Amino acid sequence: MDLQLNGKVVLVTGGSDGLGAALVRRLAAEGARVALCGRDSERIEHMVKELGATGADVLGVPADVTRPEDLERFVAAADGRWGRIDAVVNNAGRSAAGFFERQDDSVWEEDLQLKLHAAVRLTRLALPHLRAAGGGGVVNTLAVSAKAAGAGSTPTSVSRAAGLALTKALSKELGPDNIRVNAVLVGLVESGQWTRQAEQRGIAVEELYATMGRDSGIPLGRVGRAEEFADLVAFLLSARAGYVTGTGINFDGGLSPVV
Repeated sequence: MDLQLNGKVVLVTGGSDGLGAALVRRLAAEGARVALCGRDSERIEHMVKELGATGADVLGVPADVTRPEDLERFVAAADGRWGRIDAVVNNAGRSAAGFFERQDDSVWEEDLQLKLHAAVRLTRLALPHLRAAGGGGVVNTLAVSAKAAGAGSTPTSVSRAAGLALTKALSKELGPDNIRVNAVLVGLVESGQWTRQAEQRGIAVEELYATMGRDSGIPLGRVGRAEEFADLVAFLLSARAGYVTGTGINFDGGLSPVV
């Protein structure tokens, strides 16, 4: 199925690793022009070289999304290279879940800056460009805890719930501009953080994934694949999902108790 993303300009935060890297590869394979950012300049350079060798048009910008000036530079770099922006994926983030009484103000502030304020700022910066393009798409990568928070899930569950509210509010506000806003709520999915955890434990990441899939109660009996996440987000950004907005899709193999 042609997703009609050829030539579209897509911004992806957290695009040099894990889910974000899988998405960048998927979008590039569809012919999209992709700007990715992240804090690790070596990973960004690797992604740009890897995809550039395939003929893809990719721009890498080292940036810390918690710094407003870095986001401004990211958007300016994409606009300067291609003269337009068609879509934004707010994907930057990492797990910061723990028990409430153990989380001080600094942990809360850092989590909100990374997962909420960064998405607010980047979307706001991109809006004039999306309007100038005649509309576009925004996808926010969240977590299933945004809908079904459990014990020991703060501050991530709260930050992600705020991201879900932002998704719904913006979908209603920006719909008249033909800008669709959706969210993907991620459960247990292959990502860089699990690879690093496996390395710390001295086991193969495949062994860790098998254990997670077996012991977590996922109805499908396995963790999700980064490529499956990428397929879903690419679809949501495409014209094939032209009537889908204000939706939070669980990407969790059926684990979440809520729809």
